[in-house]
Amino acid sequence: MKALGEQGLLERVAALLADPRHAEHPLREALEALYLQHRDQQEQLERLISISDRYQSLAREAQQVTHKRYERALKRQKKLSRISDRYQALMRERNQTLHQEAHHDALTELPNRRLIDERLAQLDRGGRRYTLALLDIDHFKQINDEYGHDVGDELLVAITRTMRQGLRDYDLCGRWGGEEFLLLLGDTALDEASGIVERLRTRLAEVRVASGDQWLSVTLSAGLSEHRVGEPYLTTLQRADQALLEAKREGRDRSQLASR
Repeated sequence: MKALGEQGLLERVAALLADPRHAEHPLREALEALYLQHRDQQEQLERLISISDRYQSLAREAQQVTHKRYERALKRQKKLSRISDRYQALMRERNQTLHQEAHHDALTELPNRRLIDERLAQLDRGGRRYTLALLDIDHFKQINDEYGHDVGDELLVAITRTMRQGLRDYDLCGRWGGEEFLLLLGDTALDEASGIVERLRTRLAEVRVASGDQWLSVTLSAGLSEHRVGEPYLTTLQRADQALLEAKREGRDRSQLASR
């Protein structure tokens, strides 16, 4: 006899139980009970499988939803990070611009009085040796009055360019006033500083700026003072300024050394 599968066997048992010829068979009651028990168990198993399938389906859906939410959150985070990076870069750039504007002259881009004061205070705290030189363009007001402030500004920029080229990398050149410049010559004695300033004045006298069909040039007067140990830098500046006044009284276009 050919072997039956589980479903075929159940169908045969069901057919035997339905056959009236076996109604009085002594095994019919036990077989029917076994058949019903098996069918109940099969139905319970099918319900469990169905519940398991639904649960797995819900779990997959929940996982997909969670993954989508994570992807969206990740995108938002990346977007916020990019915005934050751009904002921080903008703030750094803005701070650099503000620092530049606060510590440098707008026309010449040289350090202004604020930055020079900070550097001098640092040198005083560190006990460093230095010489200061104040340089003033002779008769600069006449140039502004006769040729205009645009020509005067052009001359200031040209002088600034030449002055930077004539100084050492560690020297500081700043715009002290309208036509006045300050040189901070670090680790430099008065005699050495005097030679540097004289060479610089010679180069600056060769600067030419065009105005119409003529070329303009200027001379500079200078006053120098060497910092004394324990002396406030403002006192050193006052002695340099006094030396500059003496150079002007002596006829300009010259340097004057302050007393040591």
